[in-house]
Amino acid sequence: MGKKKIIIDTNIFISALGWGGSPKRLIDDVIEGKYELILSTRQFAEIMKVLDYPKFGFTEEQKQKLIIILYKISTIVKIKKEPKVSDDPKDNIILAPADEMQIDYIITGDDDLLRLKVYKKAKIIKLKDFFDIK
Repeated sequence: MGKKKIIIDTNIFISALGWGGSPKRLIDDVIEGKYELILSTRQFAEIMKVLDYPKFGFTEEQKQKLIIILYKISTIVKIKKEPKVSDDPKDNIILAPADEMQIDYIITGDDDLLRLKVYKKAKIIKLKDFFDIK
């Protein structure tokens, strides 16, 4: 059995870069090869956009470092058709890779996604709960 395939919501990447803690620990685990990180091209673009929000105050060096790391550690999937599960398109781009491949976990803090509990066999859970089941 191979590595667990995971999708990480954009908010966790932003938290990892800005505040460290459990989100950074998860990214470090992916870097160490414990999990296979799956990103859609749309989510990758969303992450780049969110990194530029002035409220976060990320430096160009921080943004570039995260983008390079994500590019190196992710399996990037081009989505053929985005699901229409949620009214929020940002939620749908998180779910989209599960339509293309077998995903084990979608890790998020988004209440709308968490209410789904499962999407295409992928368990949708909070970061804390993911660390509890490892």
